[in-house]
Amino acid sequence: MTRPRRWIKTSVIAGLCLLFGVIGAGTGCGKKAPPRAPEKPGQAVAAPEAPAATLNHGQVTLTWTHEINPDHAVLPPRYFEVSMAAPAECEGCPFVFETVGQVAVPDRVFQMTLPASGVRYFRIQAVGDHGVRSEYSRTVVVEVP
Repeated sequence: MTRPRRWIKTSVIAGLCLLFGVIGAGTGCGKKAPPRAPEKPGQAVAAPEAPAATLNHGQVTLTWTHEINPDHAVLPPRYFEVSMAAPAECEGCPFVFETVGQVAVPDRVFQMTLPASGVRYFRIQAVGDHGVRSEYSRTVVVEVP
């Protein structure tokens, strides 16, 4: 009689461990990302290319190019979003990019004054209808003396 009870007890414990393992694997950690519009092949916005920055008396001017690539991204952008980050406060910490402005299409120039000296990082993203976003452009580094 002890053998069937032991088998049942072992089966119940194994089943509970499996259940808790599945529940634990299904939960995530960290921040949840905001919902993104579903993407279909070819239904994307092309990323800005060739970003460049010039600095004149504390005012930075960013310029970039943008072309629609019919093989990969056929949706036209509605505007460009410019993000900036300062160096991380600790070594190895990630940069935190924050939106500093938007540029309406067809313009491809953004200007802003940088009040303090230091290094800043800029990147640009094209945004189309229904919130469809491109990949980010290459990051541009600007150093204010």
